[in-house]
Amino acid sequence: MARSVASAVLIVLTCILVPLALLATWVHDIALDTDRYVSTVAPLATDPAVQDAAIHRVSEAVDPHVNGVQAAGDLASWLRSQGLPPRAADAVRGLGPQLDSAADQAVTKIATRVVKSDAFATVWRTANRAAHNAVVHALTGEGRGAVGVSDGTVTLDVGTAVERVKKELVDAGLKPADRIPQVNKEFVLFHSDQLAKYRKAAHLLDIVGNWFPVLVVVLGAAGVLLAHRRRRALARTALGAAFACLVVAVALVVARRYYLDHLPPQVQSRSAAAAVFDTLVRFLRVSLRTAVVLGVVIALGAYFVGPGRLPVAIRGASDHTADSAARWAAAHHIGTGGAGTWTLAYRRWLTLGALLVIAVVFALWNHPTVLTVLLLALVLLGVLALLALLAATARVQAPAAPDRTRPPGDER
Repeated sequence: MARSVASAVLIVLTCILVPLALLATWVHDIALDTDRYVSTVAPLATDPAVQDAAIHRVSEAVDPHVNGVQAAGDLASWLRSQGLPPRAADAVRGLGPQLDSAADQAVTKIATRVVKSDAFATVWRTANRAAHNAVVHALTGEGRGAVGVSDGTVTLDVGTAVERVKKELVDAGLKPADRIPQVNKEFVLFHSDQLAKYRKAAHLLDIVGNWFPVLVVVLGAAGVLLAHRRRRALARTALGAAFACLVVAVALVVARRYYLDHLPPQVQSRSAAAAVFDTLVRFLRVSLRTAVVLGVVIALGAYFVGPGRLPVAIRGASDHTADSAARWAAAHHIGTGGAGTWTLAYRRWLTLGALLVIAVVFALWNHPTVLTVLLLALVLLGVLALLALLAATARVQAPAAPDRTRPPGDER
């Protein structure tokens, strides 16, 4: 009784902790890893929503210093002081709105060209690599970079882009632009009053990020080993963990919708805020989807090695197909020699070895995805099919030999 209770407690605890382990891994190995961080935020430089917001803020920073109305008024006053008739001077002053509109169009055009250029994307990546502590600052409150965080507000500094626009305006002949002072213009990408709490959680997850996933695996393995029906316990653990990850993935979608529907006034671009949110949690979403698919695959594997009518029928059909292939090979004088006999004798251990190798490969895979899970599952099925074929050739060549693929006590 105590063994069953301990097993159930460990399995439930494992299912609850799996999503937290993924979150800890995301914080420790992705959000705080320089290469992963750069690859994560690099697409923001070419995201249309972020580009539009950057263009708006760059133009906003430049426009007040390129005043066509003031320039026309100054020119009219100077011409009048040089003897130009008042009516003519007023006509020159009347050109102010047209000059202002032309200047605005020029500023917007050049700002658009600067922000959407390859040079801007390159500068973005270089700056973020050199100042990776921006994301560290976002999660822990320490450091400063191109993307900054202060009092729950994530901002993008476009001061460098303003300087680039200023230079192009001067080169285009708009000399008043040379008087634009150096600025550090920022626009808000993300804001949350709860960011301080998130930082504390991120700091804790970063500390436990190295050993937390291993601990969860150990707990799950212990729960399965303590169970009286280990195959069923494995299937239930896998499905429970998959369901927990699915719940967290759905909660992430709900949180995104809630956040975007309750944006504070500081966030001027809803699209840019959505792009930043989606970019920062992209790998967490991938990890959750991967865990869901992995759980389902493990549960299906546990089911198909069990004694159910469908698994037995499928295994029987597979062995029959392998035997047919082996008989065809024998009829064409194609044999496997000692390899087939050896495989037949040690098929169970070879199967367990293949499972272990696949598990190790998955554990060592750098940030596995759903495609990784499916690929490894297909490789495992291929190895199992090869073992079945080799064992079948031995059975056909020596039909009287006992089938040692089913040792005593092996539950089918």
